[in-house]
Amino acid sequence: MHIEFRHLRTIKAIHDYGGLARAADQLNITQSALSHQIKGLEDQAGVELFVRRSKPMRLSPAGQRLLRLAEQVLPQVEATLSEFSSLRDGRSGRMHIAIECHACFEWLFPVLEAFRKSWPDVDVDIRPGLAFDALPALQKEEVDLVVSSDPEELPGVEFVELFDYNAVFVAAATHPLASKPYVDAEDFRGETLITYPVERTRLDVFSQLLIPAKVEPTAIRQVELTAVILLLVASNRGISVLPDWVVREVKYSSDYVTRPLTESGITRRLYAAIRSDDMDKPFVRKLVDLARVEARKLQTQ
Repeated sequence: MHIEFRHLRTIKAIHDYGGLARAADQLNITQSALSHQIKGLEDQAGVELFVRRSKPMRLSPAGQRLLRLAEQVLPQVEATLSEFSSLRDGRSGRMHIAIECHACFEWLFPVLEAFRKSWPDVDVDIRPGLAFDALPALQKEEVDLVVSSDPEELPGVEFVELFDYNAVFVAAATHPLASKPYVDAEDFRGETLITYPVERTRLDVFSQLLIPAKVEPTAIRQVELTAVILLLVASNRGISVLPDWVVREVKYSSDYVTRPLTESGITRRLYAAIRSDDMDKPFVRKLVDLARVEARKLQTQ
């Protein structure tokens, strides 16, 4: 027996409207065409689906079984068609984000909260991009956006500028280096450097300062949370380098100070890496816009 969606819609319409004439109007077909459709379906089934001598027209036990199937299947079909429509219109989709900037979690959460309210039908998830190769995952469509400070030439990927920030030296107000107008790589010798628990090549202090100068701190202490890093720095347990906006945002204590890295400072830029094919999706553009708005708030605090 070959059952089509139109058969299920027919069974339900006749049940709901009590007869062929009204059901045919609702289905936008002629009553004759509807009768032929029912006759063909009954021929396939080998049983009658309606008790024709009753008024209004009533389903037989076999017809009732087919009605139950229609009531199960048709809502799922309609929901799927609605999802397809939303995908075409850009009202729904998937936004799985990988972050190569450990400190960016604190900046991104307010962005995602605002995004969720505007685009409730978009499936949002965050993956720590430092735990895997985020940009290849983007190309393979395993994630949909990567927050990174290291743009690359990749086929099918565009890097959209988000905002600039300064990497700043952070030390206790009583630390000897706190009296300097700025610090250089050599100042890190003999010091305990407190960092996020990521590869050193992913940290600005190493990639932009210490590795080029071939300077190694005496010890490295890795800490997950920014607030804990600042607590340890304020307690003179070590020094750190953080994005300037992170230090302003957390505002843990007045017992530490910030200084520029090198006389000219070190400025970095964050990007959103997005597949070229996704650049025109409305919810993608909205997320980028919200990210830039939140960044401006951080930079003016």
